[in-house]
Amino acid sequence: MPDVGLLTPGADLAPGSPAALTDDVAVLRAMLRAEAAWVRVVVGHQAPHDGDTAGGAGSAGGAGSAGRAESEGGADPADAAGSAGPSGAASSPRADRGSDPAANRGSDPAADRGSDPAADRGSDPAADRVVDDIADPEADRDIDADTDIDAVVERLAGADDDALALATRLARAGGAGGNPVIPLVAALREAAGTRLAPAVHAGLTSQDVLDTALVLVLRDAAHTAVTDLDRAAEAAARLATEHRARPALARTLAQAAVPTTLGARFAGWLQGILAARAFLDAVSDALPLAYGGAAGELSGLAALTEATDPPEATNPTRATELLATTDLAGPSSPAGPGSLTGTTGRSGVAGPTAPAGNPGTSRPEFALVEAWGAELGLPVGPAPWHGTRTPLVRVASALAETCAALGKVANDVLQAVRPGVGELREPAAPGRGTSSAMAHKRNPVLSVLVRSSAIAAPHLAAQVLGAAGLAVDERSDGAWHAEWPALQLLARHTIASAHAAAELLEGLEVDTDAVARNLRDGLSDGRSDAGTAPDAGPAPDVGPAPDVGAAAAVVGRVLDQYAEQRGQGA
Repeated sequence: MPDVGLLTPGADLAPGSPAALTDDVAVLRAMLRAEAAWVRVVVGHQAPHDGDTAGGAGSAGGAGSAGRAESEGGADPADAAGSAGPSGAASSPRADRGSDPAANRGSDPAADRGSDPAADRGSDPAADRVVDDIADPEADRDIDADTDIDAVVERLAGADDDALALATRLARAGGAGGNPVIPLVAALREAAGTRLAPAVHAGLTSQDVLDTALVLVLRDAAHTAVTDLDRAAEAAARLATEHRARPALARTLAQAAVPTTLGARFAGWLQGILAARAFLDAVSDALPLAYGGAAGELSGLAALTEATDPPEATNPTRATELLATTDLAGPSSPAGPGSLTGTTGRSGVAGPTAPAGNPGTSRPEFALVEAWGAELGLPVGPAPWHGTRTPLVRVASALAETCAALGKVANDVLQAVRPGVGELREPAAPGRGTSSAMAHKRNPVLSVLVRSSAIAAPHLAAQVLGAAGLAVDERSDGAWHAEWPALQLLARHTIASAHAAAELLEGLEVDTDAVARNLRDGLSDGRSDAGTAPDAGPAPDVGPAPDVGAAAAVVGRVLDQYAEQRGQGA
């Protein structure tokens, strides 16, 4: 049975809950979206070369056999499943490429990898299947990758019931290979049929797909939270403006201190919200595509590009010129709400121009990666980050900071709603705050839930940071896996916290009589004790116009910051 968030009220996963976009179905759809985008890129890269390969497929296609195995110790189980699966996409014997590597790769020494020990590790079966299809230009003539792969994804997971059923099967099967991508690829290849199956997952590794899917989910979660943070900031700014000069009792170390203004307290909330919002927005927009292949060396992608580019494509001095003639450019649109695949047409980007002295960045492998990033609306970093987990460390920190900033708001409200204080009241709603045992109670449920997330978030972020600190080799054993549930639950708490905090602040009620009473009573009650303290100063002014220092000016500065950020659209 699916997890519906029974023990995380406010962060539940029931239909209509804002946190539902972090559930397992959302992750599944993000994985499918990443795989579908890659199919469009691979097929789109083949298309410009169909005419060229008709007469010379043997020499160009053979280069694909130099690709390395997708996973450590042999072929990726996903590839094995694809080659032996019901679709039959790769069940036919490959064309005989001959026993002489030089004969297959042509006379260009740069193309001959026969003497490269790295090339002898094995071939990438998915890449080789693409090579086989390229060798027969008739095979791909009627492929419309955009509509075909979109239809496959829609059939697999377009309906919620179908998506949940598939996610359940993958969760069960994922233990065999240690991640859910392997059984997903097998299912996708079977559904794709003989024409598209060879392009599914070709040249990729499971971590490329799962990390990219997490990035997509985390980015959507952050954007949802930012929307509610904007609501919370607007409400806090209104409260700070309305109560800018209203005297109130400041408390330090749990004791009455000096007069301040209620607006200054609200401005403090606003300052924390603005900082968290800016950090989360910037970090989430910078979340990059995950790529790299088996060990971050892009050998599987090299096999794909060598299958369609002439031998000189791997020569750095020719890369820029060659990429300029590669038809990978086209319209691209990031996914809208509810989109599974994130595009309506074949898209891509031209390869980057090599910086002076670093021609390797113009290799055609990076043109494929850039095109994949464009399909998904994700930036592409300079190198794979399989083992350097900086992007996820930063987003985990930003999510936890958001929960902490909102936790401060909740803590202050919980103090202010206590009997004997009574300065604030949460917004009322039918059924909210009721007690199963005490009908007279009106519990501050919104603040309780926000505080709960603030308590949980740091430990989840610490798990992500701890996993990053324990990462080893090119791809990690266990540390990578430990990130997944922590990030998912952290995103869930952040969404729920921001949503509850926005509602709390928008409807927060102020009892101005209680504020004035607490200021008067709090300071006058402590005078007899304060007079005995060695460093006691004069009694604070609690008359009709108590001295609140520069509190109103502090409020003004924070409101100016808010206005500036709003003007910048930050």
